[in-house]
Amino acid sequence: MNLTSCVRVSADTDHIQQCQERLAQAAPALSSLASVLALTGNEVRLQMLFLLADEQLCVCDLADVLKMTISAVSQHLRKLKNGGVVTGRKAGQTVFYTLNAEHLPVLQPLLAHLTTQPEPAQ
Repeated sequence: MNLTSCVRVSADTDHIQQCQERLAQAAPALSSLASVLALTGNEVRLQMLFLLADEQLCVCDLADVLKMTISAVSQHLRKLKNGGVVTGRKAGQTVFYTLNAEHLPVLQPLLAHLTTQPEPAQ
């Protein structure tokens, strides 16, 4: 079967219109989700989100855990913060980061999956 061709006899224009309307209604949410997923597509940022899903960490803590420079961690955090995925809470001169509650319903199940995978067989 050639996957680039279609064998339908006629288009169900009502169904196509319904799908287009569903997409139009979901457009803002889909755009937001695409932005969040684009940010999580980077392995370092995904590691940060994995850690921030369970606790608040500062730049120095993240740099130590990830064995990266503070500058490199700050660049990733800036992207996450600008994308609205993480928020910062200042305590004295230290900023502690955590996941933005708005994105928890999307990110928590994805991140939880990382901790529930079975150990590889040895």
